[in-house]
Amino acid sequence: MKFFIIFYLISSNALLYAQTISGTVFEMNSEIPVEYANIGIVGKNVGTVSDRSGRYTLLINPEYYNDSLRFSCIGYHSYSIKISDFLNLTNSNVSLEKREYELSEIVIRPKKFRQKRLGITLDTKMHAFGYSSGANSGKHEVGILINNKETVIVKEININIFRFDCDTAFFRINFYKPLENMQFENILTRPIYGTVSQQDIKKGKITVDLRRYNIVIDHDFLVAYEHLYIQGNGGISFNCNHLRNSYIRGASQGAWRIFSWGGVNISVLIDVER
Repeated sequence: MKFFIIFYLISSNALLYAQTISGTVFEMNSEIPVEYANIGIVGKNVGTVSDRSGRYTLLINPEYYNDSLRFSCIGYHSYSIKISDFLNLTNSNVSLEKREYELSEIVIRPKKFRQKRLGITLDTKMHAFGYSSGANSGKHEVGILINNKETVIVKEININIFRFDCDTAFFRINFYKPLENMQFENILTRPIYGTVSQQDIKKGKITVDLRRYNIVIDHDFLVAYEHLYIQGNGGISFNCNHLRNSYIRGASQGAWRIFSWGGVNISVLIDVER
C-alpha cells in the first residue's frame, strides 16, 4: 500500500515541474530523419528545430501543459498534440506524413516580362535586429510584409547586412500568405536553405537565387529569414528602415508580432507580365 501511495504522489507531482522532452522526428513509414523540423508550442514563444539528424530537445514549463505542441516541416503534414498527452507517451519520437501537392493546370503561352524589385530597396544603415552565437538555434524569424496585387515570379532575395563577424550563419527563407488575426500560411512546397560566411558577403548583402524553386505569387506575402544556427563567435545583424515595420516571432510555432522600430532591409527581385 505504501508503494502505491508513493508511486501516485510521484506521478501526480511530475506534472507540477518543468519537463525536458527529447526525441527524433522521422518521415512516416521510414527511418529517414526530418531535418530542421519546427517544433513548438502553438502561439507561444517556446520552440526549437530538429538538427540534421532529426533530433530535438525542448524544455516545457507546467503553465503550457494544456496547450498544443506542433511538429511541422515544409513537404510534410503537421502533427499537433496536447502537451499533457504527449508527456504521457512512452517515447518522444514523432513521425510526419509526407505531403503531396496538387498542381494546378498549366497553360503555356508566350509572354513578355519585366523585372521589378519589391520590399525595402533603400540601403539604410540603421541596425535594429540581429543574432549572436549565444542565441538558441531555431528560435528567431524576422520578415517584412509585401503588398502585391499582380502575379509575380520570384527570382531572387536580397538581405542587407549591418554586421557579420561570425564564421558561418545557416538560415531558411520562408514565404507566407497572410490569413486573419496575424496568422500566416507557408506557401512553399520545399524548403529554401542558405549558408553565408565571411567569404560570401559581397557589398554587404546576402543574395539567394530562387529561380529553381518556381515561386509564383498573386497576393500579398510575408517573406522571412529564419535563423537556424551560427558557427563561431560573433553574430549577424541586418540593416533596417525606420519607416517600415518588421514581423517577428521568437520561436518555432510562436505567434507573430509587429516590430515597429524598423523594417529589415529585405527585397525580392521578381518578374511580372508586361
